[in-house]
Amino acid sequence: MKTKTAWIILVVLAFCLADCSGPIGTTQPEPTVENRRESDMERDTVADVSADASEQLVQGNERFAFDLYKSLQSTEGNLFFSPYSISLALAMTYAGAEGDTAQQMAEVMHFSLPQADLHPAFNMLDLELASRGEGAQGRDGEGFRLHVVNALWGQQGYSYLTGFLDSLSRNYGAGMNFVDYAGDSEAARQEINAWVEGQTEDRIQELIGKGLLDELTRLVLTNAVYFNAAWMSPFDSGNTVDGGFNLLDNTQVPVPMMQQVADFRYAAKDGWQAVELPYIGGELSMLILLPDGDQLEQFEASLYPDVFEDMISRLSIRNIALKIPVFETSSAFSLSQTLQQMGMTDAFTEDADFSGMDGTRELFISAVLHKAFISVDESGTEAAAATAVVMSLKAVMDPPLEVSVDRPFLFLIRDNPTGTILFMGRILDPTG
Repeated sequence: MKTKTAWIILVVLAFCLADCSGPIGTTQPEPTVENRRESDMERDTVADVSADASEQLVQGNERFAFDLYKSLQSTEGNLFFSPYSISLALAMTYAGAEGDTAQQMAEVMHFSLPQADLHPAFNMLDLELASRGEGAQGRDGEGFRLHVVNALWGQQGYSYLTGFLDSLSRNYGAGMNFVDYAGDSEAARQEINAWVEGQTEDRIQELIGKGLLDELTRLVLTNAVYFNAAWMSPFDSGNTVDGGFNLLDNTQVPVPMMQQVADFRYAAKDGWQAVELPYIGGELSMLILLPDGDQLEQFEASLYPDVFEDMISRLSIRNIALKIPVFETSSAFSLSQTLQQMGMTDAFTEDADFSGMDGTRELFISAVLHKAFISVDESGTEAAAATAVVMSLKAVMDPPLEVSVDRPFLFLIRDNPTGTILFMGRILDPTG
């Protein structure tokens, strides 16, 4: 699993019920709660959410993003993920959590709002993000794309609570798709993966690996994010030259370095520099964080939300002779152990309480899967991510200022009006 080079997000969150990592027990009877096949509710297209609630949500998501980065930073190699995708997927899961399970999830995810306010706040944020890039251009010359989509994949004939389905339909646009895990879990897996591939323009494939779904799977909640945008100030490919990128072991690798002289927002302090590259339209941007010399480890250790916000506040326009490598990277994670280490323990054990989903306490999270991809070149950025949370029955389961980005760096893609971090990553070696 690579985790030290680049973060960018496109997400799919899947909740399923199966996997050999679950607690040991005996097969439980099917619940006899009212069998609500799907929600009759349409998505709320106007969310009545206070500015304070919206700010709390964004701040909480930002705190989770940096917490998760710190939990993953020891992984070798490039690192890339979508904290927004993961937050969305687990927020949908949280809608069915109760008791200590819900409390632990709220603490790890920094969900400070009550459930009645949290989910409408996610809806409002998602609707706002959907309005970005109107009339703008994508990296590929087609239109700008920032797509965030959710879906449910439930066992046919299984009962889900009306309130749970209504909340996900109204606030996340997550409609129910019925599959037959009990009769053909492999066909269900292929159908879900195909949906993820389609929503991410084929950038995220095989999100759910073989064997993760079986006859005990009951629900998969999926979230996918796809981003494709052109730079506001594109690089001339004719100016791209071979350059050297300095690795952590003091060796160099050759890499194409795109370059231009232009006005960018810039900040610097002892130990780091920061450069913001806006995408066309100015609503989103990539923020590159460049630690000095061999200071990557110390810089990562010091990076907290308040430090990050201080960096943002220091940005001001400077004329920059910028060099940055062309790069492409992807990452794949199984986040179950990471989330447990962060404090979300009960959700993955026989103590899990997801009675808000089906009226019983027979479900637990057996896996949380995430994949992300990013590609950056002279024209712009393409990024995608998907998250899958697998829920199972509790049973036995198997001149100008020169800035040269020529050493390891961190980067984020943010929605500027809200401060939402859509993608986050680190590049240790742009060639791999």
